[in-house]
Amino acid sequence: MILIAGPCVIESRENLFRIAEGLKEIHEDKRIDFYFKASFDKANRTSLDSFRGPGLQDGLNLLKEVQNEFGYKLLTDVHEVWQVEEVAKIVDVLQIPAFLCRQTDLLVAAAKTDKIVNVKKGQFMNPSDMEYSILKILKTRGIKTANYQTSKDAKVWLCERGSSFGYGNLVVDMRSLEIMRKFAPVIFDATHSVQMPGGANGKSSGKREFVAPLSRAAAAVGVDGFFFETHFDPSIALSDGANMLKLDELKKCVKDIFAIQDALNNCK
Repeated sequence: MILIAGPCVIESRENLFRIAEGLKEIHEDKRIDFYFKASFDKANRTSLDSFRGPGLQDGLNLLKEVQNEFGYKLLTDVHEVWQVEEVAKIVDVLQIPAFLCRQTDLLVAAAKTDKIVNVKKGQFMNPSDMEYSILKILKTRGIKTANYQTSKDAKVWLCERGSSFGYGNLVVDMRSLEIMRKFAPVIFDATHSVQMPGGANGKSSGKREFVAPLSRAAAAVGVDGFFFETHFDPSIALSDGANMLKLDELKKCVKDIFAIQDALNNCK
């Protein structure tokens, strides 16, 4: 099982390493293909006054330190074409943010690297239309058709993170997991799926109490992996704290996911 976890944004070296330390148990689980996630810049914050992160070079230096210390594979977001080449020198997975999932130049730039590309489904997107975003990457890599196997071989993932439901709310249509899995491996982003965009007077809110049940539901439907933002104390997190899990809550979620997967395997 692919498992992506870490803080929303790099807040400080101390906090980054404290969270990374707390994820060693998950990394050491042989059933898990683990990727440590943290953003060097959150370019889509609600307010200009919101914390964005340390920036490209300082952020990459800190991620490299984590990699050297813990041996983790790394995932981070890229927002602009000029960032891609530099970020690809450090990380194992380039993540395309949901708001940029149709951004052709960014998708093509990521495709020209040899890295895994994780494309987050836009909150505004029909899941079946994400095939065209995937095809932009595949065709750049010399592959003309999108299906689960071609995308897996080409190291392209899709990530479900909920769909806009009115203003300031997201819902997860579990059908989208099946739909998108026809043309790419699918990661379920359990923490962003409970986000409430712009729901807290200039910043996003969220309802973390729904992270665990949604992750269990996704496990029952069947996905290739899970994405969780986590923190030792989400109440003091500088971004997305309202939908992040505490480290011990994350471990309980992972245990439940494996129990569901084992039960399904035993039914076959």
